[in-house]
Amino acid sequence: MISLTVAREDTGTRLDRYLASALPQFSRARLQTLIRRQFVSLNGKPARPRDLVRTNDQIEVTEPPAEKIDARPEAIPLQVLFEDDDLLVLDKSAGLVTHPGPGNREHTLVNALLAHCPNLSGIGGAERPGIVHRLDKDTSGCLVVAKNDATHRELSKQFAERTTNKIYLALVHGVPKKSNGTIDAPIARHPVHRQRMSGETRRPRGENRLSRYSNRRWD
Repeated sequence: MISLTVAREDTGTRLDRYLASALPQFSRARLQTLIRRQFVSLNGKPARPRDLVRTNDQIEVTEPPAEKIDARPEAIPLQVLFEDDDLLVLDKSAGLVTHPGPGNREHTLVNALLAHCPNLSGIGGAERPGIVHRLDKDTSGCLVVAKNDATHRELSKQFAERTTNKIYLALVHGVPKKSNGTIDAPIARHPVHRQRMSGETRRPRGENRLSRYSNRRWD
């Protein structure tokens, strides 16, 4: 357990931001998860990410043990680009689901990873051992996988702080009416296909238009 006392200069800071600054070994996303799951207390009471801290507030952070992996190994071929004692870099093929979920309990990348490397990081949860980030089923590309908890924390921090440079190549069907532009819409669950995410915008005449991307540019 980690115990912290808030200093005067940090008064008025959101709890999740304060913890991200005080505990750089954790990503902000990880800290928010710990807060929501009530592994963080503020003056002895369950806290919320948006709570504001005050001088001499007492904060306790308890990291739960890694969850037991809930998937079975499968001998699915992997395209390994790099591997050492801490991580794997894979070329995920299109059509391969990253981790088990509704409708995809088997034949995922996680099942393949467990056959290749049984001792993966458990921080991601019972269904996502070693998984720091993901790609959609029909998307191919590089994935970084953590072999241990320390590496998982550091990689998660890099993704959360956007110090990892990610490059995407998109294929467009048809010819856009404009050569450049921006899609700016909030991303939420698709209203019909609940396993998908979508961005919904409204046209002037009230007609809905769905896109899968938000705040993206094309040139």
